[in-house]
Amino acid sequence: MGHPAEHHDAEKTKVQGLFALALGSVGVVYGDIGTSPLYAFREALKPIAHDGVTELEIIGLISLMIWTLTIIVTFKYVLFLLRADNDGEGGTLSLLALLTKSANGHRAVLMLLGLIGAALFLGDAMITPALSVLSAVEGLKLVAPSMSSAVVPISVGILIGLFAIQSKGTGLVSRFFGPITAVWFIVMGAGGVAHISDDYSILASFNPVYAVEFMLNESFVGIVVLGAVFLTVTGAEALYADLGHFGRRPIQWAWFTLVFPALTLNYLGQGALVLKHPEAMSDPFYLMFPQWALLPVVILATAATIIASQAVITGAFSLVRQGIHLGYLPRMQIQFTSETNTGQIFLPSVNTLLLVGVIALVLGFESSESLATAYGISVTGAMVVTTLMAFEFVRVKWKWPQTFAICILAPLLALELVFLGANLLKVHDGGWVPVMMAIIFTIVMWTWKRGTAILFEKTRRIDVPLETFIPMVEKKSDHAPVSVPGVAIFLTSDPETAPAALLHNIKHNHVLHEKNVVLTIITVNKPRVSLEERFKIEKVSERFTLIELRFGFMQSHNVSQALAYLRKTGFKFDIMSTSFYLGRRKLVPDAESGMPMWQDRLFIAMANTATDPSDYFHLPANRVVELGSHVII
Repeated sequence: MGHPAEHHDAEKTKVQGLFALALGSVGVVYGDIGTSPLYAFREALKPIAHDGVTELEIIGLISLMIWTLTIIVTFKYVLFLLRADNDGEGGTLSLLALLTKSANGHRAVLMLLGLIGAALFLGDAMITPALSVLSAVEGLKLVAPSMSSAVVPISVGILIGLFAIQSKGTGLVSRFFGPITAVWFIVMGAGGVAHISDDYSILASFNPVYAVEFMLNESFVGIVVLGAVFLTVTGAEALYADLGHFGRRPIQWAWFTLVFPALTLNYLGQGALVLKHPEAMSDPFYLMFPQWALLPVVILATAATIIASQAVITGAFSLVRQGIHLGYLPRMQIQFTSETNTGQIFLPSVNTLLLVGVIALVLGFESSESLATAYGISVTGAMVVTTLMAFEFVRVKWKWPQTFAICILAPLLALELVFLGANLLKVHDGGWVPVMMAIIFTIVMWTWKRGTAILFEKTRRIDVPLETFIPMVEKKSDHAPVSVPGVAIFLTSDPETAPAALLHNIKHNHVLHEKNVVLTIITVNKPRVSLEERFKIEKVSERFTLIELRFGFMQSHNVSQALAYLRKTGFKFDIMSTSFYLGRRKLVPDAESGMPMWQDRLFIAMANTATDPSDYFHLPANRVVELGSHVII
């Protein structure tokens, strides 16, 4: 008799969980796209506003915005790409990790695409906070015109504060993110509804024919306008990157029930306002609200932009961690800010780099109007890359016929290439900034990947195979090393050869421990590895054991914790009588290495800034011994 009630309670709990995740996703996933109405319509009007705008132009422009949101965000991201996941994780590098498992002859092309996409996202992570916060604080000009000169200092102060609190973790703050951003969307939607009655003809924007007519009538100016129209979908990449944090259903529910309706209503309201009051073109978003509501809306907008910035910064941390674990970046210090959620991390070096970049952008451009011209390129570029990689995904993973895949994705790619072309027209107005950032980040990641491959090959040539080394060193003779008690763990990236630290220990100290473990740490091409799959143990001889530890690219590489678990499974050793031996290489540049000298020097500089392995792998500090060697690269 109690089953129906129990079933009802379970369903209720499930719905509450879905609602909580959907509300959380509103803040983290949709924060960026939710700040677009502050500047998108205003910037799109500028190219056509010099000799006044007609009713058809306004309707056509709003139609373009609504259909851009529909095609790119709703169809591409919310309904299609959220299904293209790597064990629940999304984002460019996650997709790259999945595709390289089954790549045939075009692995290098996929890798380059993935690196460009990741580099563009990192550039976006600098521009988003600068543009969003500036555009919100600029509302103060309407509240008190005398405060115009204070906009940049206030923005800089807010941004410094935002980056200063990153080390505290986003867990506590994120509980407020969803509700605040939800209120922001409701206020935006209400503002739009209040003005649609200004001119009901704006409702004709739902007809895509007006968007097509606008483009045909405006010719070249229409292409320029497209660059600004694209600002309506900035932040869509965050949707995909944050898939692992919330899951597909909550993100979809949030979009269809709140975010999409609020954005659509707001753009319709801005269009109707400008139709009735053409003078409102200077700032249609803020002028939708009565004077008494301006200050609260400016404060709410600032809070929303801080949240949007937070989401992109968190996304950058996650992306860099994926890059480190997949071998595209050197080891960096990663701090975990939550005991329960491994996704909440803080990277001090990345935080500092982003802060310097964001402040430089604010001081260099000084207004959201100037910065908006630089914005679109990084976003459109990242979207084009994602679509190209999605084409490979649907063929390999979903087994779509090539013709069908082309028919579905080619129109989308063509549309995004048009948007990219429109944004590239702004290169001389500041668009060179994201292009330059993307080139720098791509070169850095490509150099590290290439350099580590060359280094591996060079050291392998002079390494001693482990299968010949063990019998040789265990053979009893007058020259045999002295046996000492305890366990020695030697970390190596190549389990087939004797670790350099083991060779140096015998060569210089003439000792060999009673028990020796050759430990290899592998990052696999999936987000997480279960404890059951974490270990692979092979006993080679009485004194030598091979252990392989496997981690996912979204997991912390905590070796001490993993070894503690290993003891529970029966592998006996005492951590306090165990020594960890690490090989430290001093790299020397060589023009004949296979990389140009400048790339050699860049690789060595990156290697020198890499976090100490004992910190990165969470080894007990007082049990680590480092032995060095010179390697020419």
